[in-house]
Amino acid sequence: MSDLFTVGLVAVYFLGLVGIGIWASKKIHTMEDYVVAGRSLGFWVFTLLMIGSVCSGMSLLGVSGLGFKFGWPTIWEQIAVPFSVAFCIIFFGYKMYAIARKSGYMTVQDYLAHRYESNTTLRGLSALSGIVVSMIYLAGQYTAVSIVLMWLFKIPHLYALLIGAAIVTLYTVIGGLYAVSWTTLVQGVILIAGVLIMAPFVIMAAGGFTHVNEVMASINPSNVDPWVAGGVFCPEYVISFFLLLSIGLACAPHVINNVLAVKDIRYFKWAPLVAFVVYGIVMFLLKFAGFAGMSMVDEGLIVLPEVKNASDYIFVLGVEYALPSVVLSSILGVIILAAVMSTTDRLMLTIGTYFSWDIFKKILKPDAPEKQVLLVSRLSVLGAAAITLLMAINPPDMLVWLIWAGIGIMFATFAVPLLAGLYWRGATRDGAIASMALGLIAALFFGGLSYFKIKIFAMPMHFSFYAFVISVIAMIVVSMMTKKTPDTVLDETMTGWYFKRD
Repeated sequence: MSDLFTVGLVAVYFLGLVGIGIWASKKIHTMEDYVVAGRSLGFWVFTLLMIGSVCSGMSLLGVSGLGFKFGWPTIWEQIAVPFSVAFCIIFFGYKMYAIARKSGYMTVQDYLAHRYESNTTLRGLSALSGIVVSMIYLAGQYTAVSIVLMWLFKIPHLYALLIGAAIVTLYTVIGGLYAVSWTTLVQGVILIAGVLIMAPFVIMAAGGFTHVNEVMASINPSNVDPWVAGGVFCPEYVISFFLLLSIGLACAPHVINNVLAVKDIRYFKWAPLVAFVVYGIVMFLLKFAGFAGMSMVDEGLIVLPEVKNASDYIFVLGVEYALPSVVLSSILGVIILAAVMSTTDRLMLTIGTYFSWDIFKKILKPDAPEKQVLLVSRLSVLGAAAITLLMAINPPDMLVWLIWAGIGIMFATFAVPLLAGLYWRGATRDGAIASMALGLIAALFFGGLSYFKIKIFAMPMHFSFYAFVISVIAMIVVSMMTKKTPDTVLDETMTGWYFKRD
């Protein structure tokens, strides 16, 4: 579908993002400006940044691709993912915002180092874990960017990867969170409007919702069930799937750090509900479009490409069939691209921040001047882009698997230390280190078994659930056996069974 109009439209969109980055760069004077946007985000910028940080390649391509492959048993994803945004704001936002205002936190590692009195071991472990999982997750986003550019311009996968990475890296490097948050505001508006337009056209082009369900049932009756009796999306898997997406995404480093950049704590009152409703509508429409794609392929209306991750193309193919106009398809191609890029930039900034602030500044060179730390952060973003490009050259069969793997490792690594740190006064330094380390190791182990289909024992639930259980046990057992945290530190970090104190 590549033509002069498409090229021009995408070029204008990319130049607009770079322009926002240049504008934002003029606001960057300190690391606080670069990392948390001077703690100045307003309600809508913050809310759409939270949605954009979660709404990724998985949302536009992976969600519809998963619906295409497995049908209604995947519908729980549409509740869990929007709920993750609300969970993050409520369970992490109130407390971490209040503590950060007093203690000047720049990252979630600052909180962990303070709460568990471990400025090197736990900070370093959590920063390295955050970098590893963010890079895995980022590789999935680059794959999604590539899919869209390949569709738009009919260019090879490698060229598409390079173009997408170059644009996102450029405005992220020069503009920091100011650029990321404002580009996400623009991308969020484009995404919401676009999905509200695109998805209904795709469903109608497939024959309508009732017809789609009838075709799905004729292909396989389990396609229209809420879960299946065994295998993927059995009841046990659905439970672990819901926990993975709702809590795993909520504690993801690139999501939770956003709560440190808010201008006013009062935004946390309505942001959870607004984000849940808006993103929930988007997610359901995308899933239904995936269902429509199953019907369209079965009836020969569209043909999947002969590529490894063919199901991830189902949404763009559905849009192309439903809206054959080159102008409309080009506009909607930019909409898809906007959604995919809205998480990519946040992940890159998170990786750069964790290396420059938590590892370089706080551990390796505490006396480093702020300008040097800022330079290291920008160079780290460039390095992260290069490494993840190599990871994305040969993606797995389904984009969503790569993204789930990243979320699963986040869930097993960060959920327990964060939740226990904020709400359980008995959690100790050694308990947190053991929980995070064993959770990470277990997630990599069980994830490897799952990916390579090594059946040592039955795993009816998502691999991250087993690692999460190990993380919980490690936190409780080790904390009960080791030195307790002083009450002064627990009070400073607002540890206890409450969300906020007036």
